[in-house]
Amino acid sequence: MRVFKFGGASVNSVEAIRNVAEIVRNYLDKPLVVVVSAMGKTTNLLERVVPGVPKSETERRELIAQSSDYHLSIARQLFGNDSNPTIDRLQELFCQLEKRSSMLPGVYNYDYDQVVSYGELLSTTLIAGYLNSLSIDTMWVDVREVIRTNENYREGIVDFEASRCRARDIIGSMIDTRQCRVVVTQGFIAGTDKGTTTTLGREGSDYSASVLSYCLDAESMTIWKDVPGFLNADPKFFSNTIKINKIPFNEAIELAYYGASVIHPKTVKPIQNKGIKLNIKSFVAPMADGSVIGPFESIEPLTPLYIVKNDQTLISILPKDFSFIAEDNLQTIFAVLARHNVRVNMMQNSALSFSFCIDNNEILLDAIRKSLHEAFLLRYNTGLQLITIRYYNQQIIDEIVAGRNIVLQQRSRNTAQLLVV
Repeated sequence: MRVFKFGGASVNSVEAIRNVAEIVRNYLDKPLVVVVSAMGKTTNLLERVVPGVPKSETERRELIAQSSDYHLSIARQLFGNDSNPTIDRLQELFCQLEKRSSMLPGVYNYDYDQVVSYGELLSTTLIAGYLNSLSIDTMWVDVREVIRTNENYREGIVDFEASRCRARDIIGSMIDTRQCRVVVTQGFIAGTDKGTTTTLGREGSDYSASVLSYCLDAESMTIWKDVPGFLNADPKFFSNTIKINKIPFNEAIELAYYGASVIHPKTVKPIQNKGIKLNIKSFVAPMADGSVIGPFESIEPLTPLYIVKNDQTLISILPKDFSFIAEDNLQTIFAVLARHNVRVNMMQNSALSFSFCIDNNEILLDAIRKSLHEAFLLRYNTGLQLITIRYYNQQIIDEIVAGRNIVLQQRSRNTAQLLVV
């Protein structure tokens, strides 16, 4: 059994979905579990209709209509008409989304998961229906019945033992009894024992595929991207990028932790534990070699690696009583960050202040301010860029900073992080 994961860019149009179907058709020599993200920029759009976020009811309705038009237009082109069970199911999902997004706001993280999860339900419904229309024997599985997490909304913690049992009972049995050749299911989302929906962190579809690979003892896992493999830098920011052919598991974990866009931070560990190799291949050139993450000793070829994160916010926290930043202060601060599921991209403390860098999010920034304002002063800067360089030297740093102001920096033996204006 193989596990394939297709991201939003690989399923964002009629032509893209047809290409995915062709890739699937070429790998039917073994059973496939196909994990799919929301189509295109659907997740970004759905984040804007979470209760409490839209500026008006008109805006909320317009955004949902925009998403509905996008999905249904693609479906009609794929199926040829409106008289189709897949289109009926898509319309039913949009009715549910309309109802859920119109509720009064409650706890943001909970509301977020219940609304944003519709992106993956829509995409997989469409793709499973299309594969079946091509006579590719396919079954749609609701991953919320398979991957179990706690109630830590927006960053659910996976219960691997419960998920393993459910994956084998639901997906494994379908394949073992030859009910289908292909299982299509969702990335990013999961479920609790209480029947509520959770998500696994932004861009968590890679992690979903990794969890399923672990639970099902997959032969291999493949992430299909719009790049030829694991590149040493994002081609959106750098020209003359270099494809890395082999990446050790531990190196991939480090790169993902710092924000390498090609892979989610939590993806590698489950497959490393089972020794499952992870292929990164191009859906544009599916027969090309790509890159492999596995039990290698070093990256090949060895070259500097660059990771860039835009739209960063630097928050500096100082005690109001002018005391030192001690362990009790840090404990309070980290408890607040954990409660709001804030991921820190870089941190640094001095005797009098604690500074950390996060992805810009006005709602979470406001929540941090409210939670800490009684005991601490907060200062923050927005619109910053965080650059991480693995295997750096001073010449490389000078070239990439190019005279810009460095707000905060950290260096270790192999890694430099620079927060610049």
